[in-house]
Amino acid sequence: MAEAVFNLGFDGVAVVADDGREVSYADLKQMTEEWAAKVPPRSLVFLLVGNNLDSLVAYVACLNHGIVPLMLDAKIDGQLLQRFIEIYRPDFIWRPSSEGYVLEEGLRTSDFRHPALFEDLALLLTTSGSTGSPKLVRQSYKNIKANTASIVEYLRLDSTERPITTLPMNYTYGLSIVNSHLTVGATILLTEKSIMQREFWNFFTEQGTTSFGGVPYTYEMLDKLMFFRRKLPSLRTMTQAGGKILPTLHQKFAEYAKREGKNFVVMYGQCEATARMSYLPPERALDKVGSMGIAIPGGRFSLIDVDGRAINEPDITGELVYDGANVTLGYAECADDLSKGDERHGRLVTGDMARRDTDGFYYIVGRKKRFLKIFGNRVNLDETERLIKGAFPDLDCACGGIDDKMKIFITDETQVQSIRDFVAEKTHLNFTAFDVRPIVSIPKNESGKTLYSELPIS
Repeated sequence: MAEAVFNLGFDGVAVVADDGREVSYADLKQMTEEWAAKVPPRSLVFLLVGNNLDSLVAYVACLNHGIVPLMLDAKIDGQLLQRFIEIYRPDFIWRPSSEGYVLEEGLRTSDFRHPALFEDLALLLTTSGSTGSPKLVRQSYKNIKANTASIVEYLRLDSTERPITTLPMNYTYGLSIVNSHLTVGATILLTEKSIMQREFWNFFTEQGTTSFGGVPYTYEMLDKLMFFRRKLPSLRTMTQAGGKILPTLHQKFAEYAKREGKNFVVMYGQCEATARMSYLPPERALDKVGSMGIAIPGGRFSLIDVDGRAINEPDITGELVYDGANVTLGYAECADDLSKGDERHGRLVTGDMARRDTDGFYYIVGRKKRFLKIFGNRVNLDETERLIKGAFPDLDCACGGIDDKMKIFITDETQVQSIRDFVAEKTHLNFTAFDVRPIVSIPKNESGKTLYSELPIS
């Protein structure tokens, strides 16, 4: 069995939850050992999590005791959860109930024998969990330790940090914040309240929060909430990832950080690289507005053209490639895939198009594949189409758009509201992210494939 991911031998407080519970590192170690005693090592466990103490204990217990969790949102759609269960046949499911979290036996049948999990497989995360894709990212113990060490180094984290949870624990960015701060003996401030709620800011202030992370939508909301008028003396660092932030917002927050003596750190990452691949040093936040920065410690970027040849000149767009120990093992699409080893060997062709300036800083300019980032959640356009067509079989549709605004084209104008409500419910994302537009017909070629370039996206 792999060594424990987290050293819980620190003195001091590990977690303060907004329900009043405070847990030391010694307490956390005992709680995780008690949890892990219920589950055999190398079991596959579905963890239905929120930003609460029970979820944190279960997650840490798994990673420190050789148990492999698939992290899922506790509010996941029931049909989507059932699909995951039928495909992966977990040994156990950890889920909330009316009496708190409970550990249940998973789906076991006499005709199914679970394959042995790859020895270095540590963690499973969804690629497009909001639309129910069965594709999972397989992260190893090596991946998590390498990426965590890099994050600790470039953010200069230590035990005095007190980060507050603003991102879901089942989301790779949110999880990386947990990992990096537990690694240095910091105190994690756990809350499921949102930045829109007064209780969040009360907890933030009372607990002396030193940092928070956010996706572009987080920063858009903060701007509307007149964040810059707040007096937050304890705040040291704001991090941003989960999609490209608007340059105007980048500028605003970088100027605020400089004025108030704080750090604003723009980053870039993917679940396929465990979490982070780049960061923009805070001292360059203003003179490199719009940049995702440079590779994290231990990583390396390059650009390739359509034929896979290296692009060495500055200011030429190519596909971004990353090399580093945090590049994950590969994907899983069925239970048998969980026995696979390392298929990427430290190299990730990201699917993002980027350019590099003369100083070596990188800028994302587009996305090669059909994904959008909706409020920090990666949503597969093709899978969204399939969901709609499955629920509305007499309707033709096509999806396109830009980050934070998916455009759904349909051929029945009477279904506009129904489609918007359906997609919002299935993805658990706010309906304002979906612009449903009726058109006469979906443009297609002679073989029946949708011509996305001919959709009236603008």
